[in-house]
This record gives sequence, structure tokens and C-alpha cells, in this order.
Amino acid sequence: MEVTLLGTGAPEGLPRPDCPCAVCATARGAHARAATALLVDGALLLDLTPGAAQAAARAGHALTGVRQVLLTHPHDGPPVELPAGLPAAGRVPDGRELTLISGHRVRAVPMDAPGTGYEVTSLEGRRLLYLPPGGAPAGVAGGRRPYDMVVADVTGRPDALARLRAAGGVGPATDVVAAHLDHDVPGGRELDRRLAAAGARAVPDGSTLRAGDARAVPVVPRRTLVTGGARSGKSVEAERRLEAFPEVLYVATGGARNGDTEWAERVTAHRDRRPASWRTEETCDLVPLLAADGPPLLVDCLSLWLTDAMDRVGAWDDATWAASGGRELRERVAELVAAVRSTSRTVVAVTNEVGAGIVPADAGSRRFRDELGRLNAALAGECEQVLLVVAGQALVLRG
Repeated sequence: MEVTLLGTGAPEGLPRPDCPCAVCATARGAHARAATALLVDGALLLDLTPGAAQAAARAGHALTGVRQVLLTHPHDGPPVELPAGLPAAGRVPDGRELTLISGHRVRAVPMDAPGTGYEVTSLEGRRLLYLPPGGAPAGVAGGRRPYDMVVADVTGRPDALARLRAAGGVGPATDVVAAHLDHDVPGGRELDRRLAAAGARAVPDGSTLRAGDARAVPVVPRRTLVTGGARSGKSVEAERRLEAFPEVLYVATGGARNGDTEWAERVTAHRDRRPASWRTEETCDLVPLLAADGPPLLVDCLSLWLTDAMDRVGAWDDATWAASGGRELRERVAELVAAVRSTSRTVVAVTNEVGAGIVPADAGSRRFRDELGRLNAALAGECEQVLLVVAGQALVLRG
């Protein structure tokens, strides 16, 4: 099955008309994207967008062989003129299936938002799933085996990808291509990085792909350390890296603090922005979780784990620290580092950067600053990817 992406942008395209935002300002040349539309084997056009015929010509195709034009979502703005010779555009009722003259079978997949998704099966049995902007399957989508290709709104609806993974519709070999790309996500390398974390990729307008062909699957780092300062966006970045996966165990190391309403508000804000399918466990006992099999772990955060570990060994008392606390803490850190090294789970861990040149006034604070720096360095050495988040921007330090 040959799929040509005539456009890969949001319905208004990218850049949006008259939009002054930074993303639209830099979406020029190869980074500009027309509204998403797909040409399948020259016979099926999914979504009719302005300039479809010209876009096909630029990609080396003609629309003269198109036997069916299907729409996935309501078109905002003036009507799009139908190129000469094309059949009238229509929509298949949810759950209905039709067979084209070309032999392609098309089934309409119900969405949880306005619009229709389409499952396309070619004569040789290759399967494509195309989802509209802002849409996710309303029920189980997948069937007997994973799709060969999924084209979807990965940045706008990462939970759609999570649902497909949970249902078996997306497997390790599925080519997940991001479409309907809008100005809410930076382009270029930042877009590629975010998509790679979800096991997806973006392609330029006019790209022709073959569903089912062998290709380089985006490598999802198995162990990632996310570090940064206070309110830098590091927790949001860590959560974003796992939002396209159906099950995640969120490990909160902070616990509850009786009577501290401000802390309770922080915990609630974190919990409210997580996907409903995620499970939360409040614990600092990380080693057994790392040793066990299971869904991805998101640990937030290691600085609070270190606070707990230092509490347990009496690290705040100078005499205890000198007699036994330092040795016991090193043993705890070494045990955690070894568990991260040997774990088979996908892990994203959050930590803090402290002590950038300021020397604390008391010995206990200096001790914490030093030990957190050592812990961060040791764990970074065991992670395939290390990110530094500054002012909401993720800088790749490793990976």
C-alpha cells in the first residue's frame, strides 16, 4: 500500500493565516505544512483540502485515478472546490464498510469527537488507520493484528495512541506518522524529539510511504533522566514522554504532609493533569519496583527520594553522618543505581538541579546539595537519555 501525504498540517495549515506566534513565524520552507490529506495507491483520497491537485503533482502523482474521496471532519471556512474529474466527496457512516473498484476495503471507525476515522485494507492485506484531527477511536480499534501504518493527531491526542497500543492496534513494527500538526508544538528537532518519545515520526508534505515496508523504527529511550530547576517544566516534560502509553505507574516520592495545604495543592495539580489510566503509588522504596516487570515507571522525584534516604540514615546530624550516615547513604544510592542499571522497565525519572554556585550556610544543606549532585551524576550515567529543562525548553544532554 502506497500512501502519499499531500499535507500533514492542521486544518488551517501551518503557519496559520495571520498568526503572529513564534511557531508560525518559523514555519517556512520545509517546515510549512498544508492541511492533512492522504492519497492511497492513487485510488483513494482521504480529506479534500485546498490545492490537493497541485500537491499531488508536486509529489509526482495525479488525481485522475481517484475513485473515492472521503472526508474525516467538518470543513471550516469556504467550501473547497472539487478538482475536475474527481467523484463527489462523502463520508461513510460509522461502522459501515465499502469496497472500492480498486479492491481496497474501507471501514469507518467511530470517534470520540466530531469526525470519522478510516481503516483501509489493500488487496495484499496491508492495513492503514487514518484518524481526524482531535479524534481518538471511541471503542476498541485494532482487530486481529496491529496496523501497518497509523496516521493520527499524535501531538494533539496522544491518548489515542495509548488506546491503540492497549488494544493491540499499534505494535512495535507499526509506522506511526504524525498528522494535523499545529502551532501548539514547536517544530524542527523539538517536534522530532517529542514524537520519538511516543514511537512516532513526522514527514514532510509530499512524502510517499509504503505501509508494511521495513524501516527504522523510532527508538524510545528505556531510561530517561529529566533534570531542571524549580518550576522549569521538568515534571510536565517527564509526563509528556509517557502520555502515549496505555499504562504507567506514577511513583510519587513526596508522600503526604499533614496540615500543609500548599503541598496538598501541589500534589492535586500533578494528579489532575495525569491521564486517568495511570496508577499512582506513593513510596520511596524504588528498588523493588525497578526489579519487577510491569508498565513504564515515572518517578517524581529523586530529590525527595534523597531527602527520605538522608532522614533514614540520620544524615542531618554531623556526628551520625561521620560515624555511619555517610556510609549507609552511599550504600542506598549504590543499590538504587544498580537497580536502574539492571531494570527491564521503561523508566522516566525527575530530579532537581541545586547549588549552581551558591554555598548553603549550614552543614546539612551543603551535604544535601553535594549528595544530590552525586546522585544525579550516577543515575545520568545509567540512562540512555538525559534532558535538562530550562524555562520550559528541554535540552538533550545525552541520547
